[in-house]
Amino acid sequence: MEENKDNILPLLTLRGITIFPYMVLHFDVGRTKSILALEEAMVKDQLIFLVAQKDSKVENPNIDDIYKIGCVSKIKQILKLPGDTIRVLVEGLHRAEIEEIIQEEPFFKCKLSIYMEPKEEKTVEIEALMRQAIAHFEEYVNQSNSIPNEIMPTIYDIEEPGKLCDIITSYLIIKHENKQELLEAIEPTKRLRKLLEIITREIDILKIERKIGLKVKRKIDKMQKEYYLREQLKVIQEELGDKDSIENEVEEYKSKINKAKLPKEAKEKALYELSRYEKLMPGSPEGGVIKTYLDWIVELPWAKETKDIEDIKKVKEVLEKEHYGLKDVKERILEYFAVRKLNKNMKGPILCLVGPPGVGKTSIARSIANAMNRKFVRMSLGGVRDEAEIRGHRRTYVGAIPGRVIYNIKLAGTKNPVFLLDEIDKMSSDFRGDPADALLEVLDAEQNHSFRDHYLELPFDLSKVLFITTANTIDTIPRPLLDRMEVIEISGYTDEEKFNICTKYLIPRQIRENGLKEENIHINDKAVKDVINLYTRESGVRNLERKIGTICRKAAMEIVENPGKTVKVNQSNLEKYLGAPRYKYEEKANKDQIGVVMGLAWTSYGGDTLPVEVVTMTGSGKLELTGQLGDVMKESARAGYSYIRANASKFGIDEEFYKNTDIHIHVPEGAVPKDGPSAGVTMVTAMISALSKKPVRSDIAMTGEITLTGRVLAIGGVKEKSLAAYRAGIKNIILPAENKKDLEKIPDNIKKKIKFIFAERIEEVLKVALKGEENDN
Repeated sequence: MEENKDNILPLLTLRGITIFPYMVLHFDVGRTKSILALEEAMVKDQLIFLVAQKDSKVENPNIDDIYKIGCVSKIKQILKLPGDTIRVLVEGLHRAEIEEIIQEEPFFKCKLSIYMEPKEEKTVEIEALMRQAIAHFEEYVNQSNSIPNEIMPTIYDIEEPGKLCDIITSYLIIKHENKQELLEAIEPTKRLRKLLEIITREIDILKIERKIGLKVKRKIDKMQKEYYLREQLKVIQEELGDKDSIENEVEEYKSKINKAKLPKEAKEKALYELSRYEKLMPGSPEGGVIKTYLDWIVELPWAKETKDIEDIKKVKEVLEKEHYGLKDVKERILEYFAVRKLNKNMKGPILCLVGPPGVGKTSIARSIANAMNRKFVRMSLGGVRDEAEIRGHRRTYVGAIPGRVIYNIKLAGTKNPVFLLDEIDKMSSDFRGDPADALLEVLDAEQNHSFRDHYLELPFDLSKVLFITTANTIDTIPRPLLDRMEVIEISGYTDEEKFNICTKYLIPRQIRENGLKEENIHINDKAVKDVINLYTRESGVRNLERKIGTICRKAAMEIVENPGKTVKVNQSNLEKYLGAPRYKYEEKANKDQIGVVMGLAWTSYGGDTLPVEVVTMTGSGKLELTGQLGDVMKESARAGYSYIRANASKFGIDEEFYKNTDIHIHVPEGAVPKDGPSAGVTMVTAMISALSKKPVRSDIAMTGEITLTGRVLAIGGVKEKSLAAYRAGIKNIILPAENKKDLEKIPDNIKKKIKFIFAERIEEVLKVALKGEENDN
């Protein structure tokens, strides 16, 4: 019998749970909507409508995400848990169907049609279905280990078919969808038939699971039996003296140890471990550990060396062939060869190549190995946190291995390879130790002749290894580690150098790697220069090579579509291959401006321009700094501000400006952190320009630190900053007088196009930079 009543109740959605009449269940509630629905139900008669979600993953369900039929339930108990969660104990009362959603916010409230359990006459068919349901459920309980047998007496006492079906369903471990089907079966007879169908299938599945479990158990028992018999057989063989296999292994290792030309200590250690292995019981786990250790000892190149090329001219030819420019690096390598020729026992230097990404630090190391006829191995240190990566793991557990230093030496097969330690400035440390400290022994010429790996526990001579490290900046390299290395700076390339590198190395390599031939494609010089100037803005040539690769790939498509075609790339059709230009280096200010000065900065990625903007406002003398400035730049700004206050009259500035004028200094690109001791002169010039209303020349850039007395102090990175100014179209650069010596590092073609002005005091800077200042002084 179906009975419709106009009942309006709060609605609570359940995830992965279906509640039935006569069922007592507790669950946790955390969603705000659900908590408000519970509070509404508690205010009234503690009745709430519980309905399941179709998809339990939906966080905020709407009316389309829930089933129509659920269960009207009575809230028996509410308990607040930590973390804004509520535990609810409910009892299912009646099935019900949603007629209408009355409200959706702040919680669901709905109008329901309630289905009271019909009192059917207990016919012979219903009796038979009930008995089958009880029998099947009893078999389900026997097959399943998750339901206690004590519940069966309760099941036997149930007389109503609908109640029997609901209570049995509440104990079944079945799919959420199957439970919902049983909930939606209003008529008890249909419900019983559906239950029998589901429970029969579940019994079949449980039987198959048990059968599979028994097979697995028998297989495991068989394996254990075989293991036991094998161990017995080994003991019998040992009693009979049948140890040929072990003796053969021992003899083989003795032969390897003799051939390896081990040092005395290493040989004694290897023979000792071999004698331990010989005494072990067959099949002992420690035997595998000892064999792995012996393999490492005999495979390391204790005495193997490659013979260096002694012809310096040949070495120079290889370096010149593989790399353009890089005069300092090549000179240092040739010096090493010259000394090596005179002193055969010299220790290998530890070179540190420092420069922005893409300038060829790693490829230089590879070229050095080729020039010297040595093996080349590389170890990346970026992100390494564990000391064991360098020194290895102690042999206290199965699976211990040597560190990557020894591993790479074994990989090289010689004791004198060129060993590249890449990205040494990007190491980290944590609770597992500091790998930088472990590297101290590796990179110390006085210690690395007897480097001890934790796994080997033997001294290994690393003094013949030529260690080369690379870094983008030396600022993050620990000082004790930096002290052991000879730093060679590789600054960014000029446009002329990039052009030569591109035409001599990059274009031929990309043509080859993209399956083309030189007759298939021609990129003229003007197009190459446009790629450098308009499509890349970097210190190295990595992006430049990518752009050349893009041209070659598009050319490959054209050649595949039109076999025999020769692709010609020039200035007029360059956009067809690379799109619109990304950069314009001539975008400096077209006119002189008040309070805007072009500064120069050095970053780990090379030189860059650093415009500084200053505005003045009526106020109370506040100095505001914005643009992600670090502590050093903030201190420079404050020092410059104090200098201006002390010398205001000299620059035609109102001496009372600090009382009634606010100054705001801003360095654009606020999302990029900026710090360094080279922006003091720039900020002072910008402040004096803003206060005196004198414009700053647009064709001038400057760099330098300032003191309270107005002295201009020396800075670093002169070459990188000059290259940045050149790319930005700057014609004049003001440098500290002490940096005059650094001009020798700047390429001649840059020195011809940029005028360098040197200043010892800020007054000299202002005289050149400010319009009208020449006439005032």
